[in-house]
Amino acid sequence: MEHGLDDYTQDGTVDLKGKPVLRSKRGGLRACSFVVARTIVHSHGKTVCPGNAILRLYISPALPGVYEVFERMAYYGISSNLVVYLTKKLHQGTVKSSNNVTNWVGTIWLTPILGAYVADAHLGRYWTFVVASVIYLSGMSLLTLSVSLPALRPPICKDANVENCKEASTLQLAVFFGALYTLAIGTGGTKPNISTIGADQFDDFHPKEKAYKLSFFNWWMFSIFFGTLFANTILVYIQDNVGWALGYGLPTLGLVISVAVFLGGTPFYRHRQPTGSPFTRMAKVIVAALRKWKVSVPNDPKELHELDLEEYAKAGKFRIDSTPTLRFLNKAAVKTGSTDPWMLCSVTQVEETKQMLRMIPILISTIVPSTMIAQINTLFVKQGTTLDRQIGNFKVPPASLAGFVTLSMLVCVVLYDRFFVPIVRRWTKNPRGITLLRRMGIGLVFHIIIMITASLIERHRLSVARQHGLVEKGGQVPLTIFILLPQFVLMGTADAFLEVAKLEFFYDQAPESMKSLGTSYSTTSLGVGNFISSFLLSTVSHITEKHGRRGWILNNLNASHLDYYYAFFAILNFLNFIFFLVVIRFYVYKAEVSDSMEVLAEELKGMRLREPNQVSAHG
Repeated sequence: MEHGLDDYTQDGTVDLKGKPVLRSKRGGLRACSFVVARTIVHSHGKTVCPGNAILRLYISPALPGVYEVFERMAYYGISSNLVVYLTKKLHQGTVKSSNNVTNWVGTIWLTPILGAYVADAHLGRYWTFVVASVIYLSGMSLLTLSVSLPALRPPICKDANVENCKEASTLQLAVFFGALYTLAIGTGGTKPNISTIGADQFDDFHPKEKAYKLSFFNWWMFSIFFGTLFANTILVYIQDNVGWALGYGLPTLGLVISVAVFLGGTPFYRHRQPTGSPFTRMAKVIVAALRKWKVSVPNDPKELHELDLEEYAKAGKFRIDSTPTLRFLNKAAVKTGSTDPWMLCSVTQVEETKQMLRMIPILISTIVPSTMIAQINTLFVKQGTTLDRQIGNFKVPPASLAGFVTLSMLVCVVLYDRFFVPIVRRWTKNPRGITLLRRMGIGLVFHIIIMITASLIERHRLSVARQHGLVEKGGQVPLTIFILLPQFVLMGTADAFLEVAKLEFFYDQAPESMKSLGTSYSTTSLGVGNFISSFLLSTVSHITEKHGRRGWILNNLNASHLDYYYAFFAILNFLNFIFFLVVIRFYVYKAEVSDSMEVLAEELKGMRLREPNQVSAHG
């Protein structure tokens, strides 16, 4: 059976052997594989996947999405309750345990830069993901072993003051943290590539698939937080009330299942071949521009060096026209007679570098809210341990309140995608309803509100502790743990705006050949945010304890002043929001993101008019 040009993807995606792929055999929106049913019916009542063709038709990001659900269960099954394990089992104080959590989480979110480099320059996204999954599984298995064997943790201590308990030995800490950081290396290869693999299943040259991609990241985040919800409720309950061995063993098993499910979908994925190191390509542009710093840039962009359109068409890539922003870098494309790649770059290569550099100020503005997110699994959980957690015969695990972040986020994403976007789109004509940066701005405002709320709630908790004489001796404050609920719910609402838009923004604004690196921008802000959280916690704790004063953050939270600390965070968020407003005044979107679907359709129509010529050229 002969296939026309429209039957194949036009974005350069291939199968694992590097051959062009048929649109009907791989990728797309609908996932009919592994569904035990005679017929799958589309929402319009049209039969899409008859039983005898289940393994031949569309497979979408559903399988990467299944992986993400289980992987999030594994990751949050550890991170959500890690501060409790470090305190109760390894006998570490408030500042030390909190910093160990944020340092590890920071590493988890920074290693994707390395994973993105390996994927883009050497192995490709699929094989990088597979190798990293093996490392991830190794770390999870060793971690489960370390919490299961009594010899790998210090003896049980019932003293409320951890300073009176025996500390973990060097060997015990080495095994535990060795497992944690092995796991972190593994996630470095999975995080930036799994979401990108999912997004790669949609062809940007196909109007319908391009339209589906607009909602992809909303539902991607939905799958992430579905797995997170299970971890923050069921798993933390098991860890607190049944045992840490089972509590870590289940996510390890879940990770094994998730990798198996992902590998099961291999015959149906579209793949992108590695295109070389994005760092090297960017470095060539910067070096070339610096070496030609005395050369003037011609007024006519057509005089700059650029490859023929056919060169990009053959590779399924976009050619990018020259822009006036960051004009100095245009010097890299000025022809001087040299063909040295470190002296002469194409306009498209220059523009790709500009796109990555233009996003850096936006990246910086997302670091402070990432620092706020770090409080969920550290100080927010520690607050919960001081409150009344009893509901009848059931004792609420402090880390389970993070489940309300997830629930709030899930509800907000659905409401946003199904109601807000269609309504607002009528007025703005933007396919996303509002721009990604405006959506991020709303999330930043929520972070200011969150920390003001958290400060007021903590102020109330401390006043009740004083009324009951619990300041010096510590102990449980006679207030329900659910007084902390507002700060958790608001954090989920902020995530629905900021985190979803951030992931989508960095993916869409990145050049086609640097998508993995673009995605790693999102994780980088979370990583840096966690390290800044460690720095701020240590610095504020040290400064406020000077000259014999009682510090803001002590092992006894009833004698601490977290309300001051949260108020400081509110001010920090406000200053960051001002910085964000300044930055976005100078930011220019990529055309295919900010323009309406009508403009996009015209662009795609123009591409199709050129395709017959391209085919005949290959023909």
